[in-house]
Amino acid sequence: MPRVRGQFGPYRLFFTSFDCIEPAHVHVERDGMRCKFWLDPVRLANHGGFDMRELNRIETLIRSHLAVILELWNAHCHPR
Repeated sequence: MPRVRGQFGPYRLFFTSFDCIEPAHVHVERDGMRCKFWLDPVRLANHGGFDMRELNRIETLIRSHLAVILELWNAHCHPR
């Protein structure tokens, strides 16, 4: 699972090998909970046990690092 490296607090952001058949998205994991956000446009796909306050925090985090996350997505799913 390719991981998005960076300062994401308690969260682990990653893609999986079979993700590339879907539109661009990122999985976010913390303490056994896992949510999924579409990236274009940024929106929640699956809440995975997180409450709305935390999901809003995660969405803000994704939006603030969106360019890097999309670059990593494209490198993972569409290598040149």
